[in-house]
Amino acid sequence: MSAHVNELLDKVLIAHGGLERWNNFSTVQATIVTGGSLWAMKGLTQDSAPRQMTVWLREQRASVTPFGGPDQLTAYTPDRIAIQKTDGTVIAERQAPRESFREHGENSPWDPLHRAYFNGYAMWSYLTMPFQFTLPGVATEEVEPWQEGTQLWRRLKVTFPENIATHCAVQEFYFGEDFLLRRHDYNVDVSGGLPAAQYVHGYIEADGLRMPGKRRAYRRGADGQADRDALLVAIDLSDISYA
Repeated sequence: MSAHVNELLDKVLIAHGGLERWNNFSTVQATIVTGGSLWAMKGLTQDSAPRQMTVWLREQRASVTPFGGPDQLTAYTPDRIAIQKTDGTVIAERQAPRESFREHGENSPWDPLHRAYFNGYAMWSYLTMPFQFTLPGVATEEVEPWQEGTQLWRRLKVTFPENIATHCAVQEFYFGEDFLLRRHDYNVDVSGGLPAAQYVHGYIEADGLRMPGKRRAYRRGADGQADRDALLVAIDLSDISYA
């Protein structure tokens, strides 16, 4: 890894509040509102009701409430997804949940456990960026910059090890002049490798850390451009707090 790469990653970590500060916390909570066309592609209905998302920072663990009922929530880890009552009663669960997506294409229907797993790993990923890039086994490499309108965005190619559940093994992250994340490219392996470009903005500062409040994922064309008419997922975050 060249010094140049470390220099970009270092500046990115500092811009988002710094690794030292991040290491003081073990969980993050946020209110999320989600939309977009992906849910209908999966045969699901998506409402705009706000939900409470909790992500653990030291382990791959997440939970969203309510889920499928006012007294229900999800319990996500890479090895198991469950939907349970607030008193802990398990309603449904699936071990090795990633396996259940094996033959899926873009329009394969999802059941509630598929949806819960997707929510868990995706929101864990989003709410731990860019600090997850420092986890053991994660490799970062700066690649050629990207011209976005009048702006030149620097890019990191990040390769994740198998033990980190995420959209796909190799993803690209784009950073503005302030070293804040602007865009995130990935393929949705659990949905037939659907190519996406997610734009992020509306940064919120909470407890000295900076997190985008708006995420908009579009279908990504072969030329790397986002199809602005194909909004796959929209996520609005608010009330972000660390503990």
